[in-house]
Amino acid sequence: MKHILHLKSSIQGASSYSIKLGNAIVSKIQDKYQGSTLEELNLADIGIPHLNAAELRSFFIPKDQLTSEDVESIRLSDELVKQLFAADIIVIGAPLINYTIHSALKAWIDHVTRPGVTFGYGENGPIGMVTGKKVYVAMSSGGVYSEGPGKANDFVAPYLKAFLGFLGMTDLTVFRAEGLKVPGVKENAMERALDSIKID
Repeated sequence: MKHILHLKSSIQGASSYSIKLGNAIVSKIQDKYQGSTLEELNLADIGIPHLNAAELRSFFIPKDQLTSEDVESIRLSDELVKQLFAADIIVIGAPLINYTIHSALKAWIDHVTRPGVTFGYGENGPIGMVTGKKVYVAMSSGGVYSEGPGKANDFVAPYLKAFLGFLGMTDLTVFRAEGLKVPGVKENAMERALDSIKID
């Protein structure tokens, strides 16, 4: 039995391709791991605030030296980090918007990137502390970015691979619903994306 965390970052609601793809990935995971639990978090809907100076400062204060104000300032971050560590499998919905991820997903990233908690530094550089996770990315895009001239402008999959790897999550698979606005491609784009889902 696995605990699945499904992060959604689309502002398109029920019509979102990344959410549809993410839901299909979750369904396949549940088929493979019967009895798994699912926790869903719609980052766009809950409005995670962008990291501010007080929160960032509190990240670097030893836990036993935090004031009540410091503790309150990182309460949300603590909750998100706890949620992340509790998950065995993470599904991240990531539509490509203006060549990159939505700011709601970036805000989540900033809140879970915690020195001494989710990453540290050793003699040979950074050490990710969020290990033993399997991550699936449900990426959607109007154009084609996995190959061809658009590949140079894909700042979603490479960025998430780099960031998640930095935190220790190196087992990552990206499924793409792409070409959703391209004539001759869009007609079967979602069907191809759904057919591509294979759970390790």
